[in-house]
Amino acid sequence: MPTIVEELGRRSLLYSLLMPVMSQFVPGLEKGKGMYFLFIKSEAKTPGGLVARPVLTSYYKSTHFKDRPYDPYTNYTSPNETILCPDSYQSMYSQMLCGLCQHNEVLRVGAVFASGFIRAIRFLEKYWKFLANDIRTGMIDPQITDPSIREAVMKILKPDAKLADFIEAECSKESWQGIITRLWPNTKYVDVIVTGTMSQYIPTLDYYSNGLPLVCTMYASSECYFGVNLNPICKPSEVSYTLIPTMAYFEFLPVNRNNGVVNSVSRPKSLKEKEQQELVDLVDVKLDQEYELVVTTYAGLYRYRVGDVLRVVGFKNKAPQFSFICRKNVVLSIDSDKTDEVELQSAVKNAVNHLIPFDATLAEYTSYADTTTIPGHYVLFWELSLDGSTPIPPSVFEDCCLTVEESLNSVYRQGRVSDKSIGPLEIKVVEPGTFDKLMDYAISLGASINQYKTPRCVKFAPIVELLNSRAVSCYFSPKCPKWVPGHKQWNKN
Repeated sequence: MPTIVEELGRRSLLYSLLMPVMSQFVPGLEKGKGMYFLFIKSEAKTPGGLVARPVLTSYYKSTHFKDRPYDPYTNYTSPNETILCPDSYQSMYSQMLCGLCQHNEVLRVGAVFASGFIRAIRFLEKYWKFLANDIRTGMIDPQITDPSIREAVMKILKPDAKLADFIEAECSKESWQGIITRLWPNTKYVDVIVTGTMSQYIPTLDYYSNGLPLVCTMYASSECYFGVNLNPICKPSEVSYTLIPTMAYFEFLPVNRNNGVVNSVSRPKSLKEKEQQELVDLVDVKLDQEYELVVTTYAGLYRYRVGDVLRVVGFKNKAPQFSFICRKNVVLSIDSDKTDEVELQSAVKNAVNHLIPFDATLAEYTSYADTTTIPGHYVLFWELSLDGSTPIPPSVFEDCCLTVEESLNSVYRQGRVSDKSIGPLEIKVVEPGTFDKLMDYAISLGASINQYKTPRCVKFAPIVELLNSRAVSCYFSPKCPKWVPGHKQWNKN
């Protein structure tokens, strides 16, 4: 996505609105700190020499973030050095350590995505003994080798046997329910994105936080930043955003969804002539109507289809407020990864080549984003048609898993290799006739037998249970797919 220097100032302006809105609902936030787990990712260079990096990495590395003036509303437990460390382990460890050292000052906790915050809690489950020992001795673990991190953390870390005992007592308990409010007792809310695909993490967040409010403060993307939530303490299912018209020029393409499902076939980002005529301006959207968001940005995107489907749910004065319904093409997502149906189909097609020597073919398949594991992972349900008599060795299915992963986009592979935010892909082979049972079940719920198509992704719990109950074997990717930091396969066509 193209961006320009001035865009950082525009985005910083939106950030500056968040806490004034939040303080209307939660008073006293200026009296404590926020424990936010923020990270940078690797950069690449385009063939023309431009820096290419994630939008948040660009912001965290800018002077707008690094040299921001002191503001009690944006006072974090994590020193800048811990956030700007490219080593994800050292960054996570040092941020968690600083958060524990200042546990009584923490009034709010969070990360960008719900998945990222849960990953931080999972990290604490794994390393709390080391963290408690650091606090007991006042010395940071020798595995943290970054000198800037060590220097920044040692300004905060002091020997505290009482705090170490407290952490050990809480973390050694059998249940981790409410661990956030137990370790950070003054926490008032959890600040994470829990709309869209992130809603799958709400039960886990409720478990760890003892039901603290889950707050979605803003709506943004790599293309541009869009707006803010003016009622941030609402339930996740009621979140709506008021777009800020100075962020970009917003237009809306009316969407008609069949049975609540958006056609998942990839569509071009450019608009057809007929669609351009259908575009609606921000002031003309209608209550309860659904639209695909189209933006023209200061950085050069012209009538660009963001791919988000929004519904008008109300108005603030005359400004429309939108709830996020879904991504138009995405079928699978665990963290910041987004896999659409076409990409998944291509990856599966590459993988089934491993079955050819065994006279086996893929009769049918679907997928599922399993977030019951930490980190979450993709699951593919495969029904096979076997013409040969030679059994297929487990190693072949493991090769299939790896081939699927190798065929997915670089954001997915970075999540697997560097960020460890996505677990190994799993293939579950199901009994013959399973997808007939799936169709029967869908028809029993009212689907048309003439129009029924096997869904390429399933989320409805009874369907997942049906597929799991008929699984005869499962296989995981044996290693991480290829991914090289700072390198991108640029299209040379």
